[in-house]
Amino acid sequence: MGRRDPSHLVVGHLSRPHGTKGEFYVWPLTDHPERAFASGVTLLLGEADADEPDPDLPPLRVEAARPFQRGLLVVFGGVDDRNQAEALRGRYLFRPIAEVEPLEEGEVFQHQLLGLEVVTVDGRTVGRVAEIFELGPADLLEVHGAGGVVMIPYRPEIVTGVDIDAQRLTIDPPDGLLDLQTPPEGGGANGEGAP
Repeated sequence: MGRRDPSHLVVGHLSRPHGTKGEFYVWPLTDHPERAFASGVTLLLGEADADEPDPDLPPLRVEAARPFQRGLLVVFGGVDDRNQAEALRGRYLFRPIAEVEPLEEGEVFQHQLLGLEVVTVDGRTVGRVAEIFELGPADLLEVHGAGGVVMIPYRPEIVTGVDIDAQRLTIDPPDGLLDLQTPPEGGGANGEGAP
């Protein structure tokens, strides 16, 4: 079963209105907020659990953005007061993937990692990427395999190669990392699948 690539990427979260003039505190969900929130960029609105923006919600055009605390303060065209801003609170900001700038050499979109086969540098199969957790200082890949579930930090010293075409991610795990597997759900003690 093939995985359908998304047509939009989530680039931010409208956390809360800031001040009285319609400015928003935005939590960026992109490695390149300076591009996603550049003046003139149009973003679409959607809910947290949606893969696509809500066509019934109006698009927002970025007029200005500036760093604030750990996020950004963003001014959107047409949002001129706090009441208008309050109506949008909590929504997510989507950008059409066709408008996203090309990736740098070696970069991948997170959604491209899902389902990749994870193998060690010496050829041992670990499993497949089932989930990605955005945590500092590194994202964590939840990998499901025959031996259970293991969490692998997405760091350059551990993830040594990503081949999207071959659907493979190569790791050089530090000693003990793969010993931290939790048993697969269902246990397997009931003999299912045994010869």
